[in-house]
Amino acid sequence: QLQLVASGGALVQPGGSLRLSCASSGSSLDRYAIGWFRQAPGKEHEGVACISSSGISANHADSVKGRFTVSRDNAKNTVYLQMNSLKPEDTAVYYCAADRNLHYGLNWPHWGQGTQVTVSS
Repeated sequence: QLQLVASGGALVQPGGSLRLSCASSGSSLDRYAIGWFRQAPGKEHEGVACISSSGISANHADSVKGRFTVSRDNAKNTVYLQMNSLKPEDTAVYYCAADRNLHYGLNWPHWGQGTQVTVSS
């Protein structure tokens, strides 16, 4: 059974950088596409980025393009979300999710617990 663990959230100043990690405490991630999502108070659940199981294909939401990069290292059984040039509007709880195939919907069968990212001076 796949159990995801998201980590790396922290308090960071505007313009700063942060790297989130998604790992599995159960099955290996190497057969799964991984998506990153976020939700801020009063805002809808939002897809941030996603990456195919191979790491060859990736997609980033318009709101984070040029600032965030999703990547994976299957040898380390870890998927990353590198966040640069952070803005206060990036403040949210960030979640990773897994599915057998890459897609752009919200119906992902496996979810992590979420990690808090706060961007503030």
